[in-house]
Amino acid sequence: MLGLELVVLLGVAVLVGQVVAQRLKVAPPVVLLVVGVLVGLVPAVSQMELPPEVVLLLFLPVLLYWESLTTSLREIRTNLRGIVLLSTVLVILTAWAVAAAGHALGLPWGPAWVLGAAVAPTDATAVGVLARALPRRQVTVLRAESLVNDGTALVIYGLAVGITVGEEHLTLPHVGALFLLAYGGGAAVGVLVAWVNMNLRRRLDDPLLGNLVMILAPFTAYLLAELIEASGVLAVVVSGLIMAQVAPSLIRAEHRRQALALWPLATFIINGVLFVLVGVELQYAVRHLSRSDLSRGLVAIAVVSVVLVAVRFAFLFTSSYLIRMIDRRPRQRLLRISHRARVVSGLAGFRGAVSLAVALSVPQILDSGEPFPDRDLIIFVTSGVIVATLVVQGLLLPRVVRWARLPRDTSVDEEQLLAETAATEEAIEALPRLAAERDTSPRVVEWLRQEYEAHLATVRARGAGSDDDPALLHNRHYTDLRLALIAHKRATVVRLRDERKIDDTVLRRLQTSLDYEEVRLAGREQEE
Repeated sequence: MLGLELVVLLGVAVLVGQVVAQRLKVAPPVVLLVVGVLVGLVPAVSQMELPPEVVLLLFLPVLLYWESLTTSLREIRTNLRGIVLLSTVLVILTAWAVAAAGHALGLPWGPAWVLGAAVAPTDATAVGVLARALPRRQVTVLRAESLVNDGTALVIYGLAVGITVGEEHLTLPHVGALFLLAYGGGAAVGVLVAWVNMNLRRRLDDPLLGNLVMILAPFTAYLLAELIEASGVLAVVVSGLIMAQVAPSLIRAEHRRQALALWPLATFIINGVLFVLVGVELQYAVRHLSRSDLSRGLVAIAVVSVVLVAVRFAFLFTSSYLIRMIDRRPRQRLLRISHRARVVSGLAGFRGAVSLAVALSVPQILDSGEPFPDRDLIIFVTSGVIVATLVVQGLLLPRVVRWARLPRDTSVDEEQLLAETAATEEAIEALPRLAAERDTSPRVVEWLRQEYEAHLATVRARGAGSDDDPALLHNRHYTDLRLALIAHKRATVVRLRDERKIDDTVLRRLQTSLDYEEVRLAGREQEE
């Protein structure tokens, strides 16, 4: 029965945390962490340790896949060099710096490197939630960095654990082979899963089956990569990026509409539950430490958090100056960002689910049969660092963004205006030919021409920024009246059901049609 109680408890915790965050205007992960700590005080939950498989195999593939599907591949290509440096060199430097700090605080080198590997990668889901106020380019670089750097961190973690347990030997060819397998194998699995996904989606007409394939894709990619000891994270990311490029021309509208109803809700719930579980895990870790280890752990949390921020800032500023010295091409100059923007990026290096999963994955015993040294301390420090980065940096980030005075990113609005204008103009141009091919009556052709021309006039007026343009006023009046008529039709249908003149089945069919029309019109009204 505890499983069902836990599901209800976590759901209520996410709901309460989100509502409180909205009321207080605080980043939701910050409140959810606090709620998680309170949930951990419930007796039935207090002794529960989160299995790492829950994060790595159940939650993480879904979140990574959705992040990949909604990340701009064009921006990744444009900023590829910076992303590669952040997701490889910075992760290795961060792991080394944290390991050195941990060793100075009394950890043996093996566990110190395990701690470094755990907290080195940034978290894609935390970045997505907390960095929405940033320009598109910065958000894309941060998300892409956090999508790829997990692979580097997991290789370092595997080496550190293997050496500590007694299964690995540190040689340059061996380390190189591990990195090659992690990245090359992960990318290959991602391509394979995306190819199978594409071929299945072409052949499946049923949207339910098509979206079942979509749900299975990230889990399949992760599982196959793990079976060959490659990076499951990279396999999911590559598969998602490929599908994001082919999906618009491959997946049918009914499939896409159903997916867009499912995935945002699923990722919202999983994100919230993960942040709550981090809070639960923190209090669990506290309960299993002695007083001396707890004091040492609190000092380690503070030291490691400072090291993470310091190394990130140093790398961001140092690498930018080195790149400017080496690459003086005009194209490179266009990619430069201000020092204030770089400060914002430095503060946006949040830690999250992957760090927690890595810490929880530390084995219990060594090959000799002795306990893994300082395992509970590693879990406590990792959980504390996650909380510290999310709370401190999450609360500071909005203020730093305001201080940075970043230019408003209008590129998305401009490109949307370009796409709408071009699509409507070319549709009007193709209208006579398409009508002739279908032997459409002139009256229908003229009606569609007027509708498309009115829409084009509205798009152009919106782009010009003239709120009192006659085309915009006409569109607002049209939309308002249509919404009022839809509400009246819905009331009529409900009345007929209540009078038992139509069945609930008929009501649901008509209501679905009315809902789609209302959502489309309401969305257009919000854009105005």
